[in-house]
Amino acid sequence: MTDNSELPLAGLLVIDMSQFLSGPYCSLRLMDLGARVIKIERPDGGDLSRRLYLSDTEIGGDSTIFHAINRAKESLAIDLKNPDDLAALRKLLARADVLIQNFRPGVIGRLGLDYEAVSRINPRLVYASISGYGEEGPWVMRPGQDLLAQSRSGVMWLNGDEAQGPVPFGLAVADMLAGAAAAQGILAALVRRGITGKGAHVETSLLEVLIDLQFEVLTTHLNDGRRLPKRSQFRSAHAYLAAPYGVYPAADGYLAIAMTPIPKLADLLEMEELAPYRDDPKSWFTERDAIKEKIAARIATRTVEEWLAILEPADIWCAKVLDWNELMESQGFKVLDMLQTVRRDDGVTIHTTRSPLRIDGVRPSFTRAAPKTGEQSAAIREEFGL
Repeated sequence: MTDNSELPLAGLLVIDMSQFLSGPYCSLRLMDLGARVIKIERPDGGDLSRRLYLSDTEIGGDSTIFHAINRAKESLAIDLKNPDDLAALRKLLARADVLIQNFRPGVIGRLGLDYEAVSRINPRLVYASISGYGEEGPWVMRPGQDLLAQSRSGVMWLNGDEAQGPVPFGLAVADMLAGAAAAQGILAALVRRGITGKGAHVETSLLEVLIDLQFEVLTTHLNDGRRLPKRSQFRSAHAYLAAPYGVYPAADGYLAIAMTPIPKLADLLEMEELAPYRDDPKSWFTERDAIKEKIAARIATRTVEEWLAILEPADIWCAKVLDWNELMESQGFKVLDMLQTVRRDDGVTIHTTRSPLRIDGVRPSFTRAAPKTGEQSAAIREEFGL
């Protein structure tokens, strides 16, 4: 287990009033950097994601997703409809460094815990708000859920082949990006606080981070007559990139090939049928479907390892497409030491991931699993006199 006192955020107190993924992902990143995170949960069931099952797997009565994103945090049960509990929470916030909340716009204000109210209690507090679509406009009260935010952001039209229609990411990418963006804003605000002594209100939304995710392709769109991108009809991997960019089935698996000049690839693959495109770089985009179909037919004739033996020594950007089992058996993954086991006093054991950051050459590691609802309530109330 990492010595928290050696981590950059050691000594900081984070109060996490958020649920599901975006806010808890933000506080997870801060926890991995050494902050103490107290998760505020309803006494009757806690965070809704405790029961939001990704699959039919649950551990210790909670979903695997809850365990993954709330490891090593503390849980304080607070009834936000109880005046005494609200008073206790305000007392705790007066001692806190960071507050994270992702209530639907308007809810936190009705609780009397909006930024203006809380900053009067604690002017040094860095207060982070994550919403679905910002604080104004016609979408404000729509559910701020990942799939719905993806649907409204335009990002689905970058995935899959042209004939497939919109294809969502296979991950809650908006939630994770919003949590990461909020953490970045919090850290910047903490730096400013160290200089001026003044707190800040950091705000982001699922829609904003998905727009930012697309900054590269949207810049092309905005400066190219606002033409909509057209994905490749065949093995599309990027709407704006020419052949051979894509993933191709080999005899025993899949091979990804990134940006590569067609003449060089044609020579290495021994493909005379690519001769018409050799000296016409524009055709690598305009005729990308035809080119990729020819490449796919050739790649299918050999195994992935046979092709890698030819392409990698020639400095072609390519890789075998790994599934999770193959990834975890690879030396490239093992050397990163990205997995850990966390435990709880009731015997719950969780195998999960570790922080993607290393501090002074060391990746933080924590042995405590996600808490039961209100598990640390009594200890926290005694410590802070709540």
